[in-house]
Amino acid sequence: MSTSSDVKEQTEKIIRQYADMIYRIAFQNLKNRADAEDVFGEVCVALLSKDVPEEEPHLKHWIIRVTINKCHNIQKSSWHTKTERIDELKEPVYEENSDIFEELWQLPEKYRNVIYLYYYEGYTIQEIGQILKKSPNTVSSWLTRARKKLKAILME
Repeated sequence: MSTSSDVKEQTEKIIRQYADMIYRIAFQNLKNRADAEDVFGEVCVALLSKDVPEEEPHLKHWIIRVTINKCHNIQKSSWHTKTERIDELKEPVYEENSDIFEELWQLPEKYRNVIYLYYYEGYTIQEIGQILKKSPNTVSSWLTRARKKLKAILME
């Protein structure tokens, strides 16, 4: 039987392991540091309060799914849709990749997520389909469209 101390230690370990990934997914979806930090906090709370899968691939998929869902919740909230941002600056997660983030932000969200999961996290189309709860054919189509749109953006 695990104690609350064991659960806390396990949760802290998971957060340390996946913190960068959670923040990057949130930031690339929301394009705003404060909102990304809010999502990060909400995902950490979910890790403490939900039944979290223990096996590694399921855990990572669960964290990605929860992070994307929390981003969607923020985007749908009335506060988010009825406010104007003080600064419209888009902050790159890493300075050396700032150019590519500017181009990625021009893509629709579903394409950004597929590109991120495929190229940055190294997931297969099948795995992305499981994470996003979409068919592999849909994911493949989104990836193809995202590449074409990104190529057009980069050619401009």
